[in-house]
Amino acid sequence: MRTVYLCGFMGCGKSTVGKTLAALLNMPFVDMDSYIVEKAGMTIPEIFAEKGEKHFRELESEAMRELGQAGGVIACGGGALLRPKNADIASEYGIAVYLSLPFEICYQRISGDKNRPIAASSTKEELEAIYSERVPVYREHSAAEISAEGTPTEIAMRIADMLMLIGE
Repeated sequence: MRTVYLCGFMGCGKSTVGKTLAALLNMPFVDMDSYIVEKAGMTIPEIFAEKGEKHFRELESEAMRELGQAGGVIACGGGALLRPKNADIASEYGIAVYLSLPFEICYQRISGDKNRPIAASSTKEELEAIYSERVPVYREHSAAEISAEGTPTEIAMRIADMLMLIGE
């Protein structure tokens, strides 16, 4: 099996489901944001503040390729699969799976999280607008869409079943 890139809005469960899916598939798991933080030696808020969002997005592209080459289950940052370049990288090394979840549930999970610069600096209305802009792009840049409602095990099983059906 190749690399599985989990994408979706902040708070949809990419990291939690990713760990469960990786264990189920007996593959390594990497949280892309944690990988970037370790590699850069700075937190994401520090990267945004000191080097800007554009620099962070370039670090994401590098991470997409590096992690794709290594293989495993990758929990992408909420904005990673918005770039066509990153969608191409995901297709080259594996499959992108969009975890869909209603905005209200995502918002409950991310509200007040200071480690998410966009969430921390945006109102609920602004976040909902970002969510509405991103959903069609996630769908366009992913090979599959899986509902992220249910327990992490239920969601991981849905993804594993889908991967078996398409021969990944």
